[in-house]
Amino acid sequence: MLRRAGSVLLRRPWTRELPHRAIHAQRPRLYSKTPCRPQDVFHSQLEDPSAAAIISSLKTSPPTPQTLTEKIVQRYSLGLPKDKTVKSGDYVTLSPHHCMTHDNSWPVALKFMSIGATKIYDKKQIVMTLDHDVQNKSESNLRKYRQIEEFAKKQGVDFYPAGRGIGHQIMVEEGYAWPGTMAVASDSHSNMYGGVGCLGTAVVRTDAASIWATGRTWWQIPPIAKVTFNGLLPEGVTGKDVIVALCGLFSKDEVLNHAIEFTGSEETMRSLRVDDRLTIANMTTEWGALTGLFPIDSVLQGWLRYKATEAALYRDSELTDDTTPERFTHARLDDLFASPMASDKGARYAKYLHLDLSTLSPYVSGPNSVKVATPLKELASQDIKVNKAYLVSCTNSRASDLAAAAKVFKDAAEKNDGKIPRIADGVQFYIAAASLPEQLAAEEAGDWQAMLDAGAQPLPASCGPCIGLGAGLLEPGEVGISASNRNFKGRMGSTDAKAYLASPEVVAASALSGKISGPGAYSQPEGWQGVVLGEGDGIKEEDRMITAAEALEKVIGQLDSIVSDAESDLFGAPVTEAAEPDSMIDVLPGFPENVTGEIVFCDADNISTDGIYPGKLTYQDDVSVEDMAKACMHNFDPSFSSVAKAGDILVAGFNFGCGSSREQAATAILAKKIPMVVAGSFGNIFSRNSINNALMGVEVPKLVQRLRECFSAPATQPEESQQSITEPSQNQESLDSPPPAPQMVPTAEKLLTRRTGWTFVWDVRRSRVQIQEGEGGATWSQKVGELPPNVQEIIARGGLEKWVKGEIETGS
Repeated sequence: MLRRAGSVLLRRPWTRELPHRAIHAQRPRLYSKTPCRPQDVFHSQLEDPSAAAIISSLKTSPPTPQTLTEKIVQRYSLGLPKDKTVKSGDYVTLSPHHCMTHDNSWPVALKFMSIGATKIYDKKQIVMTLDHDVQNKSESNLRKYRQIEEFAKKQGVDFYPAGRGIGHQIMVEEGYAWPGTMAVASDSHSNMYGGVGCLGTAVVRTDAASIWATGRTWWQIPPIAKVTFNGLLPEGVTGKDVIVALCGLFSKDEVLNHAIEFTGSEETMRSLRVDDRLTIANMTTEWGALTGLFPIDSVLQGWLRYKATEAALYRDSELTDDTTPERFTHARLDDLFASPMASDKGARYAKYLHLDLSTLSPYVSGPNSVKVATPLKELASQDIKVNKAYLVSCTNSRASDLAAAAKVFKDAAEKNDGKIPRIADGVQFYIAAASLPEQLAAEEAGDWQAMLDAGAQPLPASCGPCIGLGAGLLEPGEVGISASNRNFKGRMGSTDAKAYLASPEVVAASALSGKISGPGAYSQPEGWQGVVLGEGDGIKEEDRMITAAEALEKVIGQLDSIVSDAESDLFGAPVTEAAEPDSMIDVLPGFPENVTGEIVFCDADNISTDGIYPGKLTYQDDVSVEDMAKACMHNFDPSFSSVAKAGDILVAGFNFGCGSSREQAATAILAKKIPMVVAGSFGNIFSRNSINNALMGVEVPKLVQRLRECFSAPATQPEESQQSITEPSQNQESLDSPPPAPQMVPTAEKLLTRRTGWTFVWDVRRSRVQIQEGEGGATWSQKVGELPPNVQEIIARGGLEKWVKGEIETGS
């Protein structure tokens, strides 16, 4: 059974194992399996009910099994061919259920108006919030806020003013992020919606403007990873500990640019409350994923039933949108749970990981990196003094989080004659609720006041210090511990400060003691031998119960692997795929049927957008096309301009275009007259900006592997040249993104940019690439994902903005 090759900025499911395991790339099959013929089974097998059921299933052609992610995307895709079943790697025209923008609503509005749009296509689809720079009372910021509010009212869209709450929390608590739907936002923590079974992902400004103007944009379904939880979450361990551990223990980009689906037994999932799920989904962004989706199950149903009752009984017109009771209704929930969406049996995933929750303890992230996770017990023994503590952000500032933190002080009061103790001398403790309703709930419970009595300093319900805005930022030399989601250097203040991440109760305990510490609620189980995690689903073979059909599929898969390995041993060199027939797609007039050129190889992983186009030029409007071409890849390799030629195909390593959003990273490559980029994988923001600016791209991990086998040494080491990237101040309006990973260049590589003499051909109609490995060298081809007409049209028109203009002019 052949692996299905995936895709364009085509992603292809890739068999790269986890970095701590040996890499083994599957080679294409030399031949296709013989089709089934009559009399392939014994008569006795047909008479056996179990065997007959299996054989009967093999003779039918059931619908292609889909993951939950694929099912949701299928629901919100427009213009699909009849009987088309979307899968990972496919491009789709996407009309999301909702689209949220925050403080960047005004830049989006300017882009919206610049392309000739005057009226939002579907006002019910759009949500606007003000949440980032709420503490900024300068005239320029207040003017921007007024402009956003006036624009929202004029267009008739749902609007939430400054101080009402963080946009992502509003999307969840007001029912915009609804189970089984897809919602997007111009912010990287849109993943949070997955905590309530809503597929949430980030878009860039141009996408948001396109959705405002036409109700739709494009999306490519990422490779999908299945993360299985086993065991039960112990007392004293939280959802924050789960995601901090995942980020730190799976720290080699295992899920980079993947969609994640979390799963587990009913008993296991019952130990994860919805608020825990929201925290985990929120920080899948830091783990490197594009989405983080939890199942639509009984835990979620209980939470939604409560919300529906609350919406009906306790509606506050000052806090709640008028239409909120329409979104949270028991009748709507009856429909949802009559047949809840779930992944199909047999659905294929690009990667399988597992974590045993029962083996977890409280964890702390940092300093200054989510990829460093340490058990609290170890850090507590190091007597690490803290200067500032933060209970803020959409990650961990809901009423339950505020209650957990307040409990630390209330418990301490029992040993202090009933009086709430003050936080440690020299410590500043900042608190901000995720939304005003969450703050009011904490006030009613007495939790808010308990923390104020302890010396906490309240801030408005907004992002604030989480993104380095407003009061309470870290000063040089200070140490901070926060319940927020990011702690990279300089994120919450000075680059000379140290920032840690932890659960609300650990943050509160640290503020109380003056050093990193916990409340003592966790007790390590007797016989504990470490955290259990790894590849697969974590179920021991002797404990596994599978159906006969699953057993047969497993045997076939094992046989297929044996044949594949034998082919590799016998033939070694790259071979041409002959087993998978080419499906033909339509190619629009004006779109090239073939793209071909010589490969110029930039052999490095994690080449950032700053390496592609310097930040110092990003906001200069007078840069000529010629100067842009000269600047292309200059920060990566100053010799690129002289080595690369017009018409070349640029091939780079993995995670090409990571870092901040800048459209010039794509347009500079086009200015160099390079028609397309090929990489092992692309940074998500770069991939979106590429299509939006008419730069074609395809992911072919095997090609990168072959180039490295022929031209490079396998060992890699960090290249320090991109570690200190200073972003332009204007990028504060861009899609929020973490700093790029360290650039990785093969140790023995002397040429950063190399002409290879290899030829690359992309047959668009057949969705296949062909590689000629130099004159007289091997020739091989590989199936890639289809580039459907909707994306062809965007590229052919010169990018998304020009496509939107065309749609407006034709009244589509």
